[in-house]
Amino acid sequence: MKSCYFPPFLDDSGGTAALFTWPFFMCTLSMLPHTWAICRFNNDATIPAWAYNGPLFTITRTAEELSIVTVDKNVPDGVKCERGWRCLKVHGPFELSAVGVVASLAGPLAAEGISIFVISTFDTDYVLLKQHDVARAFEVLTAAGHSILD
Repeated sequence: MKSCYFPPFLDDSGGTAALFTWPFFMCTLSMLPHTWAICRFNNDATIPAWAYNGPLFTITRTAEELSIVTVDKNVPDGVKCERGWRCLKVHGPFELSAVGVVASLAGPLAAEGISIFVISTFDTDYVLLKQHDVARAFEVLTAAGHSILD
């Protein structure tokens, strides 16, 4: 059984419904342990050694910035970051050509005013949300048809 699947969409008359009917995918999610920090450095900064520690981290350099997401406790005081994020794992894998996985999560959360930060990998996605939004996000996501594992 796939962890995310594309359900058929039918309108009330039995015809095909609009593409933006929620959810695009019904996903299985689980909360990773730890709280997370999203850090920002100048684009030419050296990547600090602490950035590589933890069960999940991502390092992205662009022409404008260096962003690091890692376990909150790894980040030293004084680093420009936003702390207190929790991380939901979307259970994959699914094809890179899959359309609507993130939208099926982001749409219902956005409709309820819940901000997210998304990390995508080859196999799956991770959705970070602020600790104070976790309970409400769980309600919204389950109401949208997603499953959240303990």
